[in-house]
Amino acid sequence: MGRSKKASDGYHHGDLRAAVIRAAVELIAERGHAKLSLRECARRAGVSHAAPYRHFPTKDALLVAIAAEGFDELYRAGLAAMEGLDDPRDRLDAYGVAYVRFAVQHPVHLRVMFTAELEGCPEDLGREAFELLEHTAVAVVGPGVDPRAAAAAAWSLPHGLSMLILDGRIPAEVVADEAAVEALARSVYALWRGPLGGAG
Repeated sequence: MGRSKKASDGYHHGDLRAAVIRAAVELIAERGHAKLSLRECARRAGVSHAAPYRHFPTKDALLVAIAAEGFDELYRAGLAAMEGLDDPRDRLDAYGVAYVRFAVQHPVHLRVMFTAELEGCPEDLGREAFELLEHTAVAVVGPGVDPRAAAAAAWSLPHGLSMLILDGRIPAEVVADEAAVEALARSVYALWRGPLGGAG
């Protein structure tokens, strides 16, 4: 027996939006965001071709939603990583390790979050995640330093390491699984805090 159109479009309680985003992430992982198609997302989500347009009038709107989801997850991951830590440097290092962990777990989100090709991005996209990083970095360096410079310095290490991993620039055996990735990130931060950072 065929399903009704209402049932096939389904997701009566807000699940349609999430289902389309999940389908888009899968599609981008396979083909890259340049080949993202709302029609294909609809097919994968098991809904009509028109259904995604209820939430995403354009492909860029869908990409912005993926980016927003990524920034929200990064923000929550950073908060969770810093919970219970009082020392500013410990908090910053924990955020950095959480950033790398997030990147490896959500590579599509990370790449979409920082693509320069999105149209219609809200000005506050990613603001919470960035401000958390900025405030934590400023707490480490103290007053008298440009907050944006402090944030950029603190951002460069985890983002750079993340991209090296995602682009396959780190030997595969070094990042064989998530535990190995986390161990690498912690080692990098320990070195940067000590000998490489001039504190050792």
